[in-house]
Amino acid sequence: MRPPTEQSHLQLTRRNDWVPFLADLPIFAGVSKRHLHRIARMATTRRFAPLTRIVREGEPARTFYVVLDGQVSVTRKGRRVGRLGAGEAFGEMALLTDSPRAASVVADDDVLTMCLSRTNFNKLLKSEPAISLALLKTLAERLRASERSHSH
Repeated sequence: MRPPTEQSHLQLTRRNDWVPFLADLPIFAGVSKRHLHRIARMATTRRFAPLTRIVREGEPARTFYVVLDGQVSVTRKGRRVGRLGAGEAFGEMALLTDSPRAASVVADDDVLTMCLSRTNFNKLLKSEPAISLALLKTLAERLRASERSHSH
């Protein structure tokens, strides 16, 4: 997925203009336009400067994030285990399992995220099966990648 352009940044300041952008994100693939409007109404955006810690390993989870622009590094026990860019999400696992954050996430450059509170995240999962399926697929892919990296 290509990162948003400056023009799309301007468009993302109005929630109704989020719908076409959200429709292109893998995590929201197959979600109805009506539900995309609902997501846009429930979500907020948050900007992070380079090297800002977005979430800290071991802390309670309160928010689900989708990277709209920029890149973040994911670290576990101080070791980088991955990078995420535009269209990729994080924070769902701790919300789903009601457990502490499994990793820290730090902005590599200027990062724009879409955020959903725990309450709104849970409402969406209950009302929109396509989002639940997309999250299951994402989690399964992460588990498979983790298994591969441990088997080598």
